[in-house]
Amino acid sequence: MKKYKSILWSLIALATFSACNNENYSEPPVEGTPVITLKSQLTSAMFGDSLTFNATATDAEFPLSTLKAQLFFGTDKVSETVIRTKQNGDYTGKIFIPYLANIPNGAATLKLILQNTHFGTTVQDISLPLTRPDYDHLTLVTAEGKEYTMARTGLYQYKVTANFSQKVKAYIKAPKAGTQGNEINFGWASGAITQGTTNAITFSNSNAGTYDITFNTLTYAGSPFIKLLFGGEEMTMIDDNNYKIEKNLTTGQVLEVAGISNFSSWWIDPDYFTKDAQGKLTFLPMSGKYRITANFKYNYFIVERMTGTGLATLADDGSGAVWIIGEKIGKPSLSNEVGWNTDKALCMAPVAAGKYQVTVVAGKGALGNVDPDAINFKFFHQKGWGGEFGETSITSKSTDIVVIAGGGNLSLATDKKLTVGKTYVFTLDVTGGKTAGVLTVVEK
Repeated sequence: MKKYKSILWSLIALATFSACNNENYSEPPVEGTPVITLKSQLTSAMFGDSLTFNATATDAEFPLSTLKAQLFFGTDKVSETVIRTKQNGDYTGKIFIPYLANIPNGAATLKLILQNTHFGTTVQDISLPLTRPDYDHLTLVTAEGKEYTMARTGLYQYKVTANFSQKVKAYIKAPKAGTQGNEINFGWASGAITQGTTNAITFSNSNAGTYDITFNTLTYAGSPFIKLLFGGEEMTMIDDNNYKIEKNLTTGQVLEVAGISNFSSWWIDPDYFTKDAQGKLTFLPMSGKYRITANFKYNYFIVERMTGTGLATLADDGSGAVWIIGEKIGKPSLSNEVGWNTDKALCMAPVAAGKYQVTVVAGKGALGNVDPDAINFKFFHQKGWGGEFGETSITSKSTDIVVIAGGGNLSLATDKKLTVGKTYVFTLDVTGGKTAGVLTVVEK
């Protein structure tokens, strides 16, 4: 019992001590009046400059702590320099003037803030007129290190004309301007041209040959970039080789494609489109929302069914989407085999409620979509690992061509070879639900 009483009295004493401390606590007093005497003439600067300032800092009563220089564009603080000030005297500092897009010439505010060790503070505001450098040239630097001079064609506007490949990966370099200017690089980040990086911008023209590459140092607008239109709407660049659009499509809808110079040589997926003599596409599957990706590495459209803002999955009743992952199949050919890479999963075309189709041509490498000698792929409920058709949830009605092997993988029937150059249509019927898939394979 004595032990517990001792603990109780200790807790009471601690609480009383804390309460007394809280009652006596107060913010430290602010004392002293530091004085800033600016010695340098800060009359103007350029965007991209490093501005040097010199000031005398004094306090008659207390030791000094810091001298801060802060630059504001409007109400936004865009740059800051902090100098430790241990004693009265002259201090020299440098603050960077950021170079940003769409900031017009005008006055910024430079704040000099002097503080002593007792939190006494003095603030001096200086209006600082800023101008954007009007360079006489820029330099285009390609990924191979070759440099091209971009001549000034107007205020903030620059251009180089040369014999370029269809795509040019490069960044743009601006020379130093002003007394303490800095070299400014313009590259690609977060889906746009921006300053302060040498990440390559992928300029792209409809054809290789002689054309202009342009850049505006005020707006950061550059050209050329392929403007791809699919069904009258612009596709969005994902990376150097892929552009996408997500839209609702209807069965039988006719779609025009613009901006692809070699479109006549593109592979057209027969599960999703037919193409007429004018290059117009007719959409074949069920109406719905789809993601269409224009892939310039293999020159074809990747088509994937969507639900809302995400890719579709297979529902219990057989609606949604079915995906193919595995070996010996690929689009537009086996040169782009799916394999067990879920990022490359093929979305089967929904041809009717609960029925999904993939059409392939037997052949090796670039000559076919499916290997004529052996197959080893399976059907999944989503683009990725998770739900799948195992050997108990799928049967084959075409066992003379394809059988269901262990784990639900598809395999050619014993001693069966596909005929090179022949077309085969794989149709998966899940109208009985996703645990009762029925596969039919037809040779055409």
